[in-house]
Amino acid sequence: MALQAVGIDVAPFDESAVYVLAGYALLLGTSGWVVTNALAWADDGYAASVTDTDRDIGTIVGKTENVLLLTFVLAGAYAALAIVFAAKSIVRSDDMKNNSLFYLAGTLVNVTYSLVVGVLVRVFLGAGL
Repeated sequence: MALQAVGIDVAPFDESAVYVLAGYALLLGTSGWVVTNALAWADDGYAASVTDTDRDIGTIVGKTENVLLLTFVLAGAYAALAIVFAAKSIVRSDDMKNNSLFYLAGTLVNVTYSLVVGVLVRVFLGAGL
């Protein structure tokens, strides 16, 4: 590696970095599919009731939520998870009134999926729960 050529030992970080990067890639690459399929399973007509704008905003907010939640889980900052959940609920409270299934269930599925991936990465890192 180029870093080793200049005297930087990267060996202790290689495996950990792979697990962390794989966790982010897995989460960002699959969370939309997980949320969409969970909502479709819960309500057959959900796809027709969601506008493209709502879906796009939900994707942006959801991916940001994924990054924050995974980062907090990896850091062991579990109290910060509640702040993300509460802040999102406050910011999107008006939207929740119009289509509560889409927002509430989507958030819960996304948060749960993010936590599962985060805990799995921590287990692979040997950090435990």
